[in-house]
Amino acid sequence: MKNNLSEERGLISIKKISINRCYEFVERKGSGHPDTLADELAEELSSEYSKYTLKKFGLILHHNFDKLGILGGSSFVKFGEGRIVNPIRVLVNGRASTRFGDIKIPCKSIIEKTTRKYLKKKFPLIDSEKDIVFQYNLSTKSSPGKTDLKSKREGTRKNWFEPRGREDLKELSFLGSNDTSMGVGFSPLTKFEKMILRLEDSFNSKSFRKNKPWLGTDIKIMGAKLDKSIDLTLCIPQISRYVKNEIEYKNNLNLMRKIIFEFIKNDFPKFNIGISINTRDDFDTGELYLTAIGSSIESGDEGLVGRGNRINRLICQVKPYTMEGVAGKNPVYHVGKIYSIAAQELADKISKKTKAYTEVFLLSQSGRLLVDPWRTIIGIEKDLKKEERICLIKFIQKELERIPKITKRVVNLKIRIS
Repeated sequence: MKNNLSEERGLISIKKISINRCYEFVERKGSGHPDTLADELAEELSSEYSKYTLKKFGLILHHNFDKLGILGGSSFVKFGEGRIVNPIRVLVNGRASTRFGDIKIPCKSIIEKTTRKYLKKKFPLIDSEKDIVFQYNLSTKSSPGKTDLKSKREGTRKNWFEPRGREDLKELSFLGSNDTSMGVGFSPLTKFEKMILRLEDSFNSKSFRKNKPWLGTDIKIMGAKLDKSIDLTLCIPQISRYVKNEIEYKNNLNLMRKIIFEFIKNDFPKFNIGISINTRDDFDTGELYLTAIGSSIESGDEGLVGRGNRINRLICQVKPYTMEGVAGKNPVYHVGKIYSIAAQELADKISKKTKAYTEVFLLSQSGRLLVDPWRTIIGIEKDLKKEERICLIKFIQKELERIPKITKRVVNLKIRIS
């Protein structure tokens, strides 16, 4: 099938880069952070919807849950006691096909069942029926491109989210990019970046939490590394029913401070280390990071898709970055998701092949073949010989052709993005 864009193959360019900074800033929003929750839930919804339509119709119907929001209700907390007073609100924005031909798809049932199961798993203390409510803003309206010109042959855009049959799913015959956007990736992570990621991951292990029922999951880490100094600021919630008094609260923070210090010291033994925890605590007024379920989502805070960790599960402020929210996007053709994953995986592979720091930029062009990005730019912190560049370009071309294989792994939640 012909495309109305240029028939020329997209540009692949390899450039030498030099990265030499004496500073790093790395953020990690933990597993219970509202933005992380929104990303994970959007992925769960996309996965369950995709599995349903695959099983029912043999294909993935059009959907986007990437505008999802989780809005905090309110809670009552004091030492030794805590409960949710007003429910957590799940704001279901986006678009999804609610039917395929004459067959209806139970979108609300899929969304509510998946959401209640997900949030109950994340927060065992909630009542998954009483403490969660839904606000629906799903649409089946088409994007621009739908026309009513009677002199023209009818296209597929008009029925994009209301397909009459397979003929309205253009991607089955021409898998094109849905948008003009960019996916970026870089590899390998620095020692400091790896440490921040491992630190937050360690807080979630069963062995670490075994004797710490008071430890919440909405843990946020901001790390700054400058020359031979490392400073971390962390927000660490405590679950009120497991904290008897202010003394226990302080003791718990002191314990975490010691653990974190030793964790950092193990990786950076010759660095000056500073650790700040819950800097907004005010013991005079009793304003402490004390929660009913372990996350600020219980009380007023909000989480939105795309505001949290990037594709490598970190927010690295001085590295390549895209504003695309990966989670919840259609796993078949949405370049905001597919190219972000592909760029990161390509960066990992090229870095291993060249043994050098690598940055990858995949720039799409709306309507262009998904496997043929408009621009593929590779930055490598190394001089390459002519033969190495030729071999690397061939390798990149083969990897780009494999892009559609990402879909299956995404649907089966085999790619962790938050």
